[in-house]
Amino acid sequence: MMYTKQTFNIPELKGLSQKQMDVHLALYEGYVKHANLILSKIEALREENAEENAFLITELRRRFGFEFDGMRMHEYYFEQFEGGSLRPQGEGPLMDAAVERYGSWDTFIAHIKEVCGTRGIGWTVVYYDPAARSLHTAWVNDHEVGQLAGLPIILAIDMWEHAYMVDYVPADKKSYVEAFMENVNWEVIEKRFLSEVV
Repeated sequence: MMYTKQTFNIPELKGLSQKQMDVHLALYEGYVKHANLILSKIEALREENAEENAFLITELRRRFGFEFDGMRMHEYYFEQFEGGSLRPQGEGPLMDAAVERYGSWDTFIAHIKEVCGTRGIGWTVVYYDPAARSLHTAWVNDHEVGQLAGLPIILAIDMWEHAYMVDYVPADKKSYVEAFMENVNWEVIEKRFLSEVV
């Protein structure tokens, strides 16, 4: 099994330069490359002598989560820009869930921005919890550690400096978050949500 890097139809973005996007996409491609490299190394070591190479195989398996989750989280991230900025619909299941959980759409967006302001590097992730029938907005320090187990990802915001340092300094990450929110295609987010609640 090998993973193929995805291509994304990302238009010109407000507040996020093409250079920033190119740097970030190159980082994503590195995750795909290294996920595949680990899988091929594990297979080669198993074929050579699985018992003697057990330690190496185990360590590669530990590393695979980092590369795989880095790949997948960035696919969520870039997909959210495809088709250009599209405001959320005035009503619908996602809007209803946001209002039920956070009181209003504006409070939901404010909460996302608040979580984005968490000190440090990581991800702000909006999940849907099917068991509780509720949205959750969480901070994830490392994409391979701290994800909310089993919850589908509805929205993913990369808060590592590589996502914005071409355009913004770390002290100005609020401006990056504003630019991100300005460019989100909420139809993509709504489709993710609907695929989980149906």
